[in-house]
Amino acid sequence: MDRKTRSTVVLAIGVALLIGTLAVSGLTTPDRSVAADEDRRTLVGVQGGGAGWHDYGGVTLFERSEVVWHEGSADSYFDVTMLDNGSVMAGFMHGGYDDCGPYESPCTHTGFRIIDPEPTPEVVSEYSFPVRTPTNSEVHDVERVGDGEYLVTDMEHERIAIVSGNQTVWEWRGSSFYDAPDDPTRTDWLHINDVDVIDEGRYLVSLRNANQVLVVERGEGVVEVINEDDGGDDATCTQRGQLSDADGDGDVQCGDPGLLNHQHNPQWLGEGAVLVADSDNNRVVELHREESTGEWTVAWELDSAGGIPFDWPRDADRLANGNTLVTDTLNKRLLEVTPNGTVVWSATTEHIPYEAERLPEGERPTGERYNAAAGAGADRLPVLDPAVSLARGAAPWLPYWFAGAELGLTLVALGFVGGGVYLRRTA
Repeated sequence: MDRKTRSTVVLAIGVALLIGTLAVSGLTTPDRSVAADEDRRTLVGVQGGGAGWHDYGGVTLFERSEVVWHEGSADSYFDVTMLDNGSVMAGFMHGGYDDCGPYESPCTHTGFRIIDPEPTPEVVSEYSFPVRTPTNSEVHDVERVGDGEYLVTDMEHERIAIVSGNQTVWEWRGSSFYDAPDDPTRTDWLHINDVDVIDEGRYLVSLRNANQVLVVERGEGVVEVINEDDGGDDATCTQRGQLSDADGDGDVQCGDPGLLNHQHNPQWLGEGAVLVADSDNNRVVELHREESTGEWTVAWELDSAGGIPFDWPRDADRLANGNTLVTDTLNKRLLEVTPNGTVVWSATTEHIPYEAERLPEGERPTGERYNAAAGAGADRLPVLDPAVSLARGAAPWLPYWFAGAELGLTLVALGFVGGGVYLRRTA
């Protein structure tokens, strides 16, 4: 076989492998959308897409699996809550502000907005403040706690705070419990991404970069740590300039990444039980406190549903009907699953979703407890699957079924194509 013929064969193999990989994967992958017989109204905060995931943000209301309305005037939206009067409260960030305080104009603001969906969605009010950078300085969560008072997470200053108008009524700062950098506005330090009211004056707080969830009580501070530092490897908490040994004692307060790894949006199910989107472990877990030891352990976990492995889930809510609503972020889908992991409803979003809540119940500080594992152990390819996950946010056009295996086969196919081209040029 001469060189030219070999080049043709190699090119044909590469093209056939590439087409076959994409065609077979696209045709055989499970459908992300599962219709439901009964009405399901689901409110979603969309973080966005593109570089930094800070484009195409929106708040969307789904009826069953169809979009009823969408408001997209912010670069990113995060936590969403429907208020009693039908308006929607949403954490957000957006660029282009002139009121920049200590920072250069134009700048980015973060905070929360109130959106009136009728007759067409419109922002009717806003609480916001300037941040140094548009990345990892957002208000991811806001809860209404009284007449004109709102509880917010503030990553710019790494605190939770109750605000009324432009005044801070109360705050708890992460620096009271963790080693703090000199200026938290210059680094993505703790990444406080969620706060929920457990009961009067008691709050559930997610510290993403510490792999920990805290119970904070007004007047007392931290009264419980879920996933306490066990003295193990701190690498997951110190990567990318996150936690640091500011006091020089050779340690940072980092929870076991095997239990929680950069989690989002925990839900209090009742004393001794929480439901958590365990994001960097690509699963949803329910943790229970062992009565004999006080340690928190996994009582239930789920890392795939509908034949599709979770890809960085960032919200999980235990619903009143006993099912669980999951925001499967990088698969750009929302799904409701039964305790055994069966999908009974799902919907897809064009861009990266952050958090969802089922209406009219919203997220409740209580819920049915699970005790049997629904399933875990979805096969994942090292390097390849994480690479695809990173690409999905910046490339919204990337099909959800294109995963690590498809990337690997595509690279092999491109290798054949490149080899064929080389042989032809040198023939």
